[in-house]
Amino acid sequence: MNKLKSRIKWGLNKKSLTAITIFTLLVSSLMCVGGSLFFDRAIEELYNERGYVVANIILEHIDHDKIAEYATTWKADDYYEEMAEYLRTIQQCSDAAYIYIGIPYEDRTIRYIYDSGSEIGFTDPISAPFDEIWRAYTEGVKPESYLVRKSKYGYLTSSCLPVKDSSGSVAALLFVDTDMKIILSSLRGYVFNMIVTAVILLTVFSVLHWYYMNRSLIHPLRLIKENVQNFASNNAENDNTLCSIKSDDELAELAASINKMENDIAEYINDIRVITAEKERIGAELDVARRIQADMLPRTFPPYPDRKEFDIYALMTPAKEVGGDFYDFFFVDNDHIALVIADVSGKGVPAALFMVITKTLIKYRTLTGDTISPADILEDVNNRLCEGNDEGFFVTVWLGIVEISTGKGVAANAGHEHPALKRSGGRYELSIYKHSPAVAAMEKTVFSEHEFKLEPGDSFFVYTDGVPEATNAGSEMFGTEGMLKALNELPDADTETLLKHVRKEIDLFVDEAPQFDDITMLEFRYYGKEGRRR
Repeated sequence: MNKLKSRIKWGLNKKSLTAITIFTLLVSSLMCVGGSLFFDRAIEELYNERGYVVANIILEHIDHDKIAEYATTWKADDYYEEMAEYLRTIQQCSDAAYIYIGIPYEDRTIRYIYDSGSEIGFTDPISAPFDEIWRAYTEGVKPESYLVRKSKYGYLTSSCLPVKDSSGSVAALLFVDTDMKIILSSLRGYVFNMIVTAVILLTVFSVLHWYYMNRSLIHPLRLIKENVQNFASNNAENDNTLCSIKSDDELAELAASINKMENDIAEYINDIRVITAEKERIGAELDVARRIQADMLPRTFPPYPDRKEFDIYALMTPAKEVGGDFYDFFFVDNDHIALVIADVSGKGVPAALFMVITKTLIKYRTLTGDTISPADILEDVNNRLCEGNDEGFFVTVWLGIVEISTGKGVAANAGHEHPALKRSGGRYELSIYKHSPAVAAMEKTVFSEHEFKLEPGDSFFVYTDGVPEATNAGSEMFGTEGMLKALNELPDADTETLLKHVRKEIDLFVDEAPQFDDITMLEFRYYGKEGRRR
């Protein structure tokens, strides 16, 4: 904003006033120049025509044949003196500069029959346009243009008429000269009056125009600018000052639109505040839920440091704040350990709640039931979960129970992923067998189970579908091939190192692509009665 202010040196008010002033001066100048040109022409025509009026009066009162006689004899007589006195009187009464009668010659000179300042027969150069004068003399016509000249006699304009004798022949030319000083003086007076009048009129116009522009355009625009600045600097609080603009034009519509926009922005910001506060509250609650869910899963490793017959490690990374995957392990009795990994359909809080119920029911049924058969346990849990399951959740479960003293185990797979089994000194391979339906998919489902036998050094790896279905930016899945490859890169590593390595390989494969599903893994390694060899 400060940079913008430093860049704006002239506001609308100054710009408008300056533009009006320049416009006033420009129009005044054009009016004066144009008026002077037209007036100059009009004044010249006026005085020229006045000269012709005087010349016509003279022609009516002088003897044209006597003028023809003087043009031949070049001698004055009594009539000449009477005529000269008459012409002097006319010159004084008409304010003419000069009145004279003469004959032009082709050598561009004129010989005066009468001139108030010289004798009859005096010759002088012609300073006026010669062609017009010569045409008037030879053709007996009035000159078409103004005969303006500057000579030793001054700055003059001449009215010229031919003097014809009784036979119709041109005997001489009669000139009535008007001093251009009179014309210029009239012109200067006209220009001065025009300037004064133009300045007064344009000043009045400029003041009224500026007042109108300021009232109907500049003031509303400044009010809009100040309102927007105040709105931006006052935490988007609208003071509704734009409602005062009622010009019934586009500015009023603009002000109304800006006022509505500011009200909408203020409401939107308030809604964002409410939503943000609610989101923070929900986030805090989800954080608590995440910690509660994490606390429900075994997180202390090794979990049974006094038992050397086996080793366990597990980890879970939810796709959201809370997840639908879970793992669990617990002793059924001193010689049997239960291992569980499951994946609830859906994600987020609903799946997490269903996960808590499922985990609790499986553990409770395993610890309190008459048998430790995984199939019977899942059948009982399935029937309980189907009651009131209006949302249609289901959960895939792998449940195995291992007899620690012998390595014998029984497992039930309810729609879950195939475990990966590694024999001592061998490589991880998928242990594929027929699945049962997912838990809570339908009531009174009968689950199957199968037995297996672990020898010292054997391991098995169970996981949820978030591992093979981890997807990179190119929509490629990590797959069970990638999972087995990662497992077999460190097949003899301890359980914690192995699972962290698999998780690292998944992260490298996915790169910056978002995680769409929970990732859960559990590794169980059996050492037998002799325990783990150090």
